[in-house]
Amino acid sequence: MKKFAVIGATGLVGNAVVQELASRGHHVTAFARNIDKVAQANNVQAVAMDVNAPDFAEKLAGFDAVVNAFNAGWENPNLAHDLKTGHANILTASKTASVPYLLVVGGAGSLNVAPNLQLVDTPDFPAEIYPAANAVRELLDELRQRKDINWAFLSPAAMFAVNPVSFEKTGAYRIGGDDVLMNADGSLADISVADLAVAIADDVEQKAHLHQRFTVAQA
Repeated sequence: MKKFAVIGATGLVGNAVVQELASRGHHVTAFARNIDKVAQANNVQAVAMDVNAPDFAEKLAGFDAVVNAFNAGWENPNLAHDLKTGHANILTASKTASVPYLLVVGGAGSLNVAPNLQLVDTPDFPAEIYPAANAVRELLDELRQRKDINWAFLSPAAMFAVNPVSFEKTGAYRIGGDDVLMNADGSLADISVADLAVAIADDVEQKAHLHQRFTVAQA
């Protein structure tokens, strides 16, 4: 049994990760603003916490790995700004707490769709999502310059949460690097939230992508 923390434990991804890690017998600390929504299990400890709190670093000490599924809320009019602030504080706290492995769950916008062309810069990318997606891309760019934090960065498949979300669990997925993963028919791939959680749990158990970005899609 290992000790993991999940930041943003009541969000779509965070909630699934808490349940997946707990189902494997690990001790999970679930950080959330509203702990009433945290998945309940004997090995899940819900902790009310704001990532911008001055004592957040103290809360991150002692874990084998931390999953950062922080999201400032898609309905938030200050989403891009709050994403930048929240992630900056999480990175600072992770460095202070000497987190052994911080898996940042980012977006697909920074994946390459062609040489020197990222998904976020394509003409069809939704304008209303661009500011937040660009903020997360800038976060990845910053992380790639840093070795003082034991980071990894996961970009879900491009159609994740664009298509209607699937909760089906197959336990199978495929892994890529910096390029978008495609289906056999040439369309952009998707992944269910349950299989994304499986991929995240597998990764933090193995600390498999230290100082790397990777992507996962349905098998």
